[in-house]
Amino acid sequence: MADNSISASYRAWLMFRSAVFWVWLIFTTLFFAIPALLGTLISFNVAYGVSSYWIKANMWGLRILCGVKWEVRGQEHIPADPCLVVSKHQSTWETFFLAYHLKHVLFVAKRSLALIPIFGWMLYLLGFVLIDRKSGRSAINQMIEQASDRISKRRWVVVFPEGTRMPVGAEPNYRIGAMKVSSETDIPMLPVAVNSGEFWPRMGFIKWPGTITVVFGPLIYPEGKTVDELRDAVQDWIEGAMEDITVKNRFPY
Repeated sequence: MADNSISASYRAWLMFRSAVFWVWLIFTTLFFAIPALLGTLISFNVAYGVSSYWIKANMWGLRILCGVKWEVRGQEHIPADPCLVVSKHQSTWETFFLAYHLKHVLFVAKRSLALIPIFGWMLYLLGFVLIDRKSGRSAINQMIEQASDRISKRRWVVVFPEGTRMPVGAEPNYRIGAMKVSSETDIPMLPVAVNSGEFWPRMGFIKWPGTITVVFGPLIYPEGKTVDELRDAVQDWIEGAMEDITVKNRFPY
């Protein structure tokens, strides 16, 4: 195990860089918000095009201001046609990256987020898959209907099967929502492993410099599999890939 002790002065420097990034994030959000909202009055492509510049600006900010870089493995597994993306979720970072790396990406999110001024309005107007998680079985039906509709319109739909950001090393807790969508619609799933939580921790302020690894896996098809078997296939692949890319105790959080 590498020595991960750091000096107080270096930690202060990292905190300063991270603070600058948060200022940058707020600035870019305010700068692009109104043009993106106005873009929805014209078309999805215009609104998403403006939003993509916001995403690119913040990926640039993370790289230049915080030293957070990334490498991609398994690029050959990404299909030409949009499908259901099932990704490990450790950090806010992958919400930026997946929208940056794949074109026309929409996420499955809580319906209540649509109430947040500007940010939530954009989720609604862009057509994010917004579901009421408290509605039980109805939430699955909402996801199936909306995800199928979005993918038919050539949008990538991203689902975080664990439902929320998970700390590095946490016990996996995969739910069946995405697998139910795949089973009911015959849409394949693209599994994604990412160790972003080591660099942008779930509850951490510092953005630790280094290279995040993203791994795209082979498509998982629903034919001939039960929902539970699909969940096992997704979990086994993602967690197996996580073992290869995770460096425990990389930073002194």
